[in-house]
Amino acid sequence: MDKEEIQAQAFNLQRNVNQYKEVLNNTQTYRQAWKEGLREEIQRILKALIELTGLEAKVELRSEIENLEAVMLTLGQSKSGMYQKVNEEVQRDLIKYNGALVYQQLFNGKVIILINYPFIENYGQPRPPKTVAILRPEELRDPLYIRHMEEFMSEITNWEDYDDDEPNKRIGFQLNFGPEGVDGKQGGQ
Repeated sequence: MDKEEIQAQAFNLQRNVNQYKEVLNNTQTYRQAWKEGLREEIQRILKALIELTGLEAKVELRSEIENLEAVMLTLGQSKSGMYQKVNEEVQRDLIKYNGALVYQQLFNGKVIILINYPFIENYGQPRPPKTVAILRPEELRDPLYIRHMEEFMSEITNWEDYDDDEPNKRIGFQLNFGPEGVDGKQGGQ
């Protein structure tokens, strides 16, 4: 192979190397944007939307791991209204986690927006989170927050309002009673 052929083939390799370097630089830029104000902007906007709508929710910052922080709008926890009878005098309430809208840094500095569905502890498996979007910090603009909140409220409302109008729709916490109950015994026998 002569020098010209090597240079021609190396051109594509060099382009890939340059793209790799650009992606690494973008990761640092995105992480810096999060630290320099995006995190606070997300918190401020979510708090404003809570106040504007009267939604009973709170905004929390999860910062256990550097560069993987998350801002969560959470609907909190409550008694599910269901309980396990331990004995005649004692009952154990099943706690319901009411869902959350999450803005989390990814390893590459981009922001993933997730919907965490409600679930009831010790009652089936929680539904996996729904990915709403993955955005670069500069793509996260005011109108998007309202769209994310609308989608979040729609998904949570659908989970809460489960019924048999949609025959193939499974209950939000993915556990249905069969004709013989949860444990397979009829009539609590």
